[in-house]
Amino acid sequence: MSDAIKHECGISLIRLLKPLEFYKKKYGTAFYGVNKMYLMMEKQHNRGQDGAGFASIKLDMEPGERYMSRVRSAQQQPIQDIFAQINHRINSVLSENPEMENDIAEQKRSIPYIGELLLGHVRYGTFGKNSIESVHPFLRQNNWMHRNLIVAGNFNMTNVSELFGNLVELGQHPKEMADTITVMEKIGHFLDDAVAKIYKDIKKEGFNKRQATPIIAERLNIAKILRKSSKNWDGGYAMAGLLGHGDAFVFRDPAGIRPAYFYQDDEVVVVASERPAIQTVFNVPYDAVHELDPGHAIIIKKNGGVHVDPILEPLERKACSFERIYFSRGSDKEIYQERKLLGKLVFPQILKAVNDDLVNTVFSYIPNTAETSFFGMVKEAQNYLNRKKESQILALGTDITREKLNTILDVRPRIEKVAIKDAKLRTFITQDSSRDDLVTHVYDISYGSVKSGDNLVIIDDSIVRGTTLKKSILKILDRLSPSKIVVVSSAPQIRYPDCYGIDMAKLEDFIAFKAALALHQEQGTMHIVDEIYTLCKEQEHKKAKKVVNHVKKFYEPFSPETISNKIAEILSPEGIQAEVKIIYQTIDSLHEACPKNLGDWYFTGDYPTPGGNRVVNRAFMNFYEGKNQRAY
Repeated sequence: MSDAIKHECGISLIRLLKPLEFYKKKYGTAFYGVNKMYLMMEKQHNRGQDGAGFASIKLDMEPGERYMSRVRSAQQQPIQDIFAQINHRINSVLSENPEMENDIAEQKRSIPYIGELLLGHVRYGTFGKNSIESVHPFLRQNNWMHRNLIVAGNFNMTNVSELFGNLVELGQHPKEMADTITVMEKIGHFLDDAVAKIYKDIKKEGFNKRQATPIIAERLNIAKILRKSSKNWDGGYAMAGLLGHGDAFVFRDPAGIRPAYFYQDDEVVVVASERPAIQTVFNVPYDAVHELDPGHAIIIKKNGGVHVDPILEPLERKACSFERIYFSRGSDKEIYQERKLLGKLVFPQILKAVNDDLVNTVFSYIPNTAETSFFGMVKEAQNYLNRKKESQILALGTDITREKLNTILDVRPRIEKVAIKDAKLRTFITQDSSRDDLVTHVYDISYGSVKSGDNLVIIDDSIVRGTTLKKSILKILDRLSPSKIVVVSSAPQIRYPDCYGIDMAKLEDFIAFKAALALHQEQGTMHIVDEIYTLCKEQEHKKAKKVVNHVKKFYEPFSPETISNKIAEILSPEGIQAEVKIIYQTIDSLHEACPKNLGDWYFTGDYPTPGGNRVVNRAFMNFYEGKNQRAY
């Protein structure tokens, strides 16, 4: 994606089902779980680079012995930073106590971070909050072991104000109105309530408080706590939690918006945001890793029991299609094929844009994440040429000669590495004019890769804002003197904000919105903008379930092709010599390529939860009123 957007988070949960001595004997180290967590987080580094956190719980520790540890970082390389801290602590203890080298029980007592239950998180910061206080996991502490709660997730709630109000009604005083805090405190409230009720029952049975501890752990119903906690949640989420005594869970939203996968054998239970991370780190086949069903939670009890429970009634499955187009690692078996298919399905539009002239057309891609869809696009170009060659050869009949045959067979798609990203520039210069000059040097160009007068086709994952295209890419591509530059997006036009975990919050940031607005201005239909604002305003205080997305009316007068043509006009830099054409994937082709991930609200405006409609209407009101702020 040439327009970088902040997005996503990644979770990793590991529960070791054997004593630490087992891993020392089999794998040579009691730090097996820590090592695997490092790899799991690195394999999901693509999901978040602004912060990382790690937490662990040791099972069956005596009173007075530390059983929970947490470390977080918002440094430039946060994963390396937190594991450098962990390794420093481990090495310090071992160097001071060499006799502990083979005493695993003493290592467990004395060394922080090693334990049977581990939780990792990588994040991108939203709301401009990249401080350490905003980095997961979050910790809710209590002297009762069962009431300690550690939470980390990949999520965003659309109704934070409502959830915050619910906590206040319960008598709580949350420290801030943030979805992570409100979610954790909601779970914590019902956890406290459940522990108190169980203890009350145990007391009637004649047990004292100390005897009650293992009984509470056994009887605690995590599924019931999650059902009560999530009753009013509106958002997309994969929520992970650890309880101080050793229970753990990962809970996925009922529409399946955010992803979660798990693997289990007799040694370990693993849950992560991405399947390939589990496959690679634990060397297990594709079929051994299972997707957590929407509305369900995988619950791991302190005694090692594992079960998947329904928590909320599943909604229509709307798993995020952006996961497949861009966010998730392309090494996943299904995602790799889907991205190739996205490239294939957009090819007919490309062929039309270059007037069927593949002889004088060069194909390439920007950035590297678009390489897989590029393969699909080129393969379809080859298929097209093969069919064309077959027709030409058959048409020659007996008039065929070796020279004519070679002339036909020599035609093939022209593939070049046209542009190479040199380095990620740091915007240490704040003046726009100076920064724009730096941006033009983000990519190096391969001179001689395109002949003067050729068509140049460049495929991208998605075109969100178009800023990098306008200020950098199109300018440098124009130096190659093509007659036409065709920029292809393997995703449809992004028209609406996301409110479920991707940081795309403002309508006026989207180039598709800017293009439609320019068309309204040109055609004298700005009254539609006023009408939409009035309709949105009328629904501002209605219950979310009664709110509809009125912003769809903004795009209805124009075909996707009309908007794409206006986008090309807006993004064409001043003085560019080549004709610029912008092509977007169609919605139908997107669904054909990604049949299991039909979540497309950022393209269609069809939000999977009521809160989404409220967010998009609020985003339009913010635009209309000139408020430069997020809609959620």
